Amino acid sequence: MQLEVRPDPSEVGRARRWVRARLAGAGIRTDEPLAETLVLLASELVTNAVVHTGCSAVLRLVLPGAVTDEAGEATVRLEVDDASDRAPVPRWVDGDATGGRGLALVDGLADRWGWSREGTGKRIWCELDRAAGREEAAPAGGDGDGAETYGGFAYEVV
Repeated sequence: MQLEVRPDPSEVGRARRWVRARLAGAGIRTDEPLAETLVLLASELVTNAVVHTGCSAVLRLVLPGAVTDEAGEATVRLEVDDASDRAPVPRWVDGDATGGRGLALVDGLADRWGWSREGTGKRIWCELDRAAGREEAAPAGGDGDGAETYGGFAYEVV
């Protein structure tokens, strides 16, 4: 399943809603840590595509049809294709910066991530493993002001 995203920052909210709806349709509760993490990762990857490339993008969500191995694990994959041939560059910013942490969040929260050239553009992807029956660690939580901490990273809930 995929969503075409226009090169407009307002599209990031639409991408988050689309991911939430697809996850709910697959039986992944929206309050489940896996869902919250996937929505955040989709938001970061789509933001990077529309803000840094100025091009439209395609968001893909690949959900497992069923748990397939004995351990009860399944992998969920997010992909964002854009028309820019520029490689993604992780940035390290200080605490006062208002941006520049997207790929650091992806690196910290995804089980795997990477990118590849696709035609004249590129694909950035990340994967999260889901173990059936295993409760995942919940976000550390916030202090009521809209800021949350997850995996040692701070982000604003929107």
